[in-house]
Amino acid sequence: MKRFAILSALAVLLSAAVAYAQEGTRYGVVEFSANYMRENPGFAQENGNQALMGTVVEILGEDGYWLKIKSPEPYTAWVVDMGVVEMTKEQVDAYIAAPKYLVTAEISHVFADPSVKSARVCDLVMGDLLRIAFNEKGKAIGKKGFVKAVLPSGKEGWVCAKDVTDFTKWANNVQATAESVIKIAMLYVGVPYLWGGNTIKGTDCSGLSRGAFFMNGILLPRNTSQQIKVGEEVDFSGVKDGDFSNLQLGDLILFGNPETKKVSHVSIYIGDGHIIHSSNVVRINSLRPADPDYYSNGVPRMLAVRRVLGNVDNGKGIVSILKSPWYFPQK
Repeated sequence: MKRFAILSALAVLLSAAVAYAQEGTRYGVVEFSANYMRENPGFAQENGNQALMGTVVEILGEDGYWLKIKSPEPYTAWVVDMGVVEMTKEQVDAYIAAPKYLVTAEISHVFADPSVKSARVCDLVMGDLLRIAFNEKGKAIGKKGFVKAVLPSGKEGWVCAKDVTDFTKWANNVQATAESVIKIAMLYVGVPYLWGGNTIKGTDCSGLSRGAFFMNGILLPRNTSQQIKVGEEVDFSGVKDGDFSNLQLGDLILFGNPETKKVSHVSIYIGDGHIIHSSNVVRINSLRPADPDYYSNGVPRMLAVRRVLGNVDNGKGIVSILKSPWYFPQK
């Protein structure tokens, strides 16, 4: 009788699982500060991207303790299941609508108590999202220069108030300018190159451009092959003769093979013939051959210049965070 009861319970669970799978897409929310997205299941596999804490993802499959996910960029790859909290569609909708904090500090931490001397719960990086913890009166909980926050898993902790901002207010008021984009990009100077990296701890070239614009309320696609197709095309024919007058601060400058037109690198124009980019390390280089900091793979390999600013939410492949259903409910 006991064995029959166990088998019956297992049958019910299996039926529920099958019914859930048939309902449609599985969803989850990233729990790690930066979840490494690998091209195949396994820690030795190539890292292709990093999904930040609080990012809603689709779950496409699983292999042992690895989940195949699709992030909003979009990017499809594998992550460990511990780094994703699976939710139903209803739970995800509620999560997206919930008030959140955006981490604006380059690096921060969640603590068990409102003190940097208390136990650490986890680390945080710029761009992470945490839900705001409220008291019974509906007021955000704060104490001694800290705010209480909730991780996707429901785990609670305390974050330095100066390291975060109200995500909704920020998204509604952020004004992306060339100067503000470059200011964020400059925070990465000296950060080592990391293939598939998308954070202040390590980034590749397209991760740098995406991060700089993300922290200004703008969503770029993840890779150079995608970024070369968005925004407004800019004529850069004068650059070979040292004329940069047609370029504007904040433009994406993309490089690659002039013969095959295959793009392999992206940078951000910062003015006076200079770019900031991740090449071995995030650094600033000149596009003038006579300059000591000349980027030797520069001008001869320029494939395109794309203008992002002024081309957001107008059908040119660039969406504001505020208009993205992955981050805010859309009417």
